[in-house]
Amino acid sequence: MQGDKEVIRALNKVLGQTLVAINQYFLHARIAKNWDIQELNEVFYKQSIQEMKWADELIERILLLEGLPNLQDYGKLLIGEDVEEMIECDDRLEKQKYDVIADAISLCEQKRDYVSRKILTGLKDGNEEYLDWLDTQRDLIRDVGIENYIQQKIDG
Repeated sequence: MQGDKEVIRALNKVLGQTLVAINQYFLHARIAKNWDIQELNEVFYKQSIQEMKWADELIERILLLEGLPNLQDYGKLLIGEDVEEMIECDDRLEKQKYDVIADAISLCEQKRDYVSRKILTGLKDGNEEYLDWLDTQRDLIRDVGIENYIQQKIDG
């Protein structure tokens, strides 16, 4: 099924953001694990796996539209050097991803590609859930302090 070239480009742009997220969240998980902060390791790891599933879905859709998935156009990973910075980096990436996904959804609506739109809407919903979790973590850090926050995540 020949897909619209603009839609394929938009899907590839979302795919690129998703590929960055997979690697960024995976590395943050392993850093947290190395620091023995198991709860953060688990959350970051699960988010990395979820991003991988979304990337798979995007790749399949691009191929169905007779496009070529671009797995080479990586953006920059935002790697935190401490817990608070990791949360901030993930938040920045998620907000950046949100804008790319929203633009792609809008384009799919214009082009009447409702199947791609549905896939992207699922990604956007997952993006919003992770953004909410990140906001909650920032609030906790502000309320209890970074030392107590980390201790809670270690004791989990």
